Amino acid sequence: MSTVRYDLPEIDEFTRPYWDAAPEGRLLLRRCGACGRAHHYPREFCPFCWAGEDRVAWEPASGRATLYTWSVVHRNDLPPFGTRVPYTAAVVDLAEGPRMMTEVVDCHAADLRIDMPLQVTFREAAEGVRVAVFRPQ
Repeated sequence: MSTVRYDLPEIDEFTRPYWDAAPEGRLLLRRCGACGRAHHYPREFCPFCWAGEDRVAWEPASGRATLYTWSVVHRNDLPPFGTRVPYTAAVVDLAEGPRMMTEVVDCHAADLRIDMPLQVTFREAAEGVRVAVFRPQ
């Protein structure tokens, strides 16, 4: 019997471009052609002006962000997080505007600070599946 994993995305036809870009080291966002605002997590419509999917398109993000807030997780019983504790769960402000939930890697918790410049990198979650995480610039 295989163990259920809580760190893997549910990839569907709509989100496939996002997940296909990640192994190539590219972070994608959605931008509205009506109001011009970018958003993340990917949605088929604009969450700001409600423009439909015909007005919202994928675009590459710069990968730059600043740290908005974080929490160091010392216990998580959901597989496979328990094998990775402690880890830093975070919210970052992407250079393009949206906030994104993620993880900060390659940085001691004592060195974290609000507005710290970060750069996206990708961690392999499973074969062919990479997830965006951030490290200090």
